Amino acid sequence: MPRFRETSLKSTPSVPRKERIKDPKNVMRSVDPAALLMLEKAKEKNLISSFDRFAAQQPQCAFGYEGICCRICFQGPCRIKAEVGPGSKGICGATAYTIVARNVTRMMAGGASAHSDHGRHIAHALLHAAEGKIDDFKVTDVEKLKRVADRVGISTEGKDANQLAKEVSLAALEDFGRQTDEPCRWLWAYITEGRRKKFEDCNIAPTSIDRAVVSMLHQTHIGTDADPVNIIFGGLKTSLADYTGMHISTDLSDVLFGTPKPVVTEANLGVLKADKVNIIVHGHNPILSQTVVNVAREMEDDAKAAGAAGIQLSGICCTGNEVLMRSGVPIATNFSSQELAIMTGAVDVMVVDVQCIMPSIRAISECYHTKIVTTMDNSKIPGSYHYAFDEKHAVESAKEIIRLAIEAYKERQGKECDIPQIKNKVIAGFSLEALLDLFSAIDPETPIKVLTDAIEAGEIAGVALLCGCNNLESVHDNNHLTIAKELAKNNVFLIGTGCAAQALAKAGLLAPEAVEEYAGEGLKNFLHRLADANKDKLADGLPLLFHMGSCVDNSRAHDLCTMMAEQLGVDIPKVPFVAAAPEAMSEKAVSIGGGAVAMGIPTLVGTMPPIEGSSLVYGIATQIAFDVYGGYFIFETDPMVAAEKLNAALEYRTWKLGIHKQVAEKYGTRLCENY
Repeated sequence: MPRFRETSLKSTPSVPRKERIKDPKNVMRSVDPAALLMLEKAKEKNLISSFDRFAAQQPQCAFGYEGICCRICFQGPCRIKAEVGPGSKGICGATAYTIVARNVTRMMAGGASAHSDHGRHIAHALLHAAEGKIDDFKVTDVEKLKRVADRVGISTEGKDANQLAKEVSLAALEDFGRQTDEPCRWLWAYITEGRRKKFEDCNIAPTSIDRAVVSMLHQTHIGTDADPVNIIFGGLKTSLADYTGMHISTDLSDVLFGTPKPVVTEANLGVLKADKVNIIVHGHNPILSQTVVNVAREMEDDAKAAGAAGIQLSGICCTGNEVLMRSGVPIATNFSSQELAIMTGAVDVMVVDVQCIMPSIRAISECYHTKIVTTMDNSKIPGSYHYAFDEKHAVESAKEIIRLAIEAYKERQGKECDIPQIKNKVIAGFSLEALLDLFSAIDPETPIKVLTDAIEAGEIAGVALLCGCNNLESVHDNNHLTIAKELAKNNVFLIGTGCAAQALAKAGLLAPEAVEEYAGEGLKNFLHRLADANKDKLADGLPLLFHMGSCVDNSRAHDLCTMMAEQLGVDIPKVPFVAAAPEAMSEKAVSIGGGAVAMGIPTLVGTMPPIEGSSLVYGIATQIAFDVYGGYFIFETDPMVAAEKLNAALEYRTWKLGIHKQVAEKYGTRLCENY
């Protein structure tokens, strides 16, 4: 029997105050050796980075920390200061639990807006390509297009790629603005029957993405909803809209640019080359960045004519993950250390699109020759170059950006660069299709059984998704690395996305050598067996963690969990699968986490969200969510303790699944479906 009951794994609703920040004035808060070298250089040159600004903000406002500062109307801001008396409520009479619930669900709406806008852009690009309105994009993966069409209920018979792509993209766009009461098509197509029933019973199935976001903002307007449970469940509806937008983004990006397959590359600042034109793509939208990558490979001779050895592409954040997965473009660094890449003096152009782009990169670039190029109408930085992205002229836009980079390289010639010679091998590109292809080398009939059988046999302890951002509230990259190593030691099969995967890539955990160093015997044997069966495909071996892509590609991880549930004959709350955002930072992380909990997944958050101001809301997130949905949040800032709680959650689910299977076999009954 496991050491813990699942309900004991969650933080109690008494809201224990976690030690949020250790040594807040210490600027050297990273475990990435390349980042530490650049921070030393920054000190020498009196350059200011996010690490300095974080230290300068200390101590931060406790009201904001705990989520009890309300700015929804401008009678305030109202700050809840006492348990009784006039200060215990806002001017309108809103209590701490109403204020905290409104604040956190508005973050969910912001996150859903970011992901869905990304997906909408991809859907429009596919539609325009299918209609022949743009020449620079086309359907690249016809088989993926057919699989998506089949999944969402669109007949493929007798249709060419463009006709089918048009129908699929129009169906996706309908999920953004449907005015009837049918649930979002992409949500309903990819979840278990148990989740469909649960979402219907709780009335949290979104009918359209835009409608869910608008309803959430209305619900949390002053003088509307004051019930924290109702507000939080409304937030979960918004999170499921976020899941829908993510899935559309993933599916249609694969159709346009190709479904990722395993690639071998490198990560960390050592990928920059002093003798080459260095172009970094940064942000979250692959439409322009993939075009830049394709065009750059055609313009090598232009760079050489300017005296460079060629063009070196690298990536930051999820745009970096997109081109890593499909084209093997190396990773320079992740969110918190994006300014440090410019401080090497080697970056000629940093081309950015949307999300997670620090405005400060422009100020840092002024100290160097680096050109910052913005590309989207809704994401500009004063003083930067702006090349408005135009789908009809995508290739020409990319060429202009590359020409600018070549001119910047000419300015840099003869100047010294401070590039840390630190980088690690990376094996990535594991879309769900690529992962199943690996499993099919062992079981071609039912590939997912390779994973579920290993869990039921006790060889591996379950599956963990490591995802999310960086947050300087913790030591940069430390939570990601610590939790990954501890889970691997406990034989957990690891998958990753976003900046979490980049942290592990920079540290060498996406290389076969990490398997030997960190994996427990069961996981090691499983990965060796998998590698041996795929020697013809992957001569370099397999990594410790399987990189599944960008933040929107958490949808790939959800699909893996759903396949496991269907193979095991249970709903997701019984599947030995956990998610972790060890350094959560953005509104997107809140919406992703809410969706994971609604799906029935124990979800660790390693940096405290602003909900400690209400024990009631804290209890909803950690206990009531479990009672209703089977998933729940684990708030734990100590990465060693966090890993222990995740391991315990997996242990409990594996044990419980085994007991229920034994009972079903003994009495010849169906497997118990509740939780």
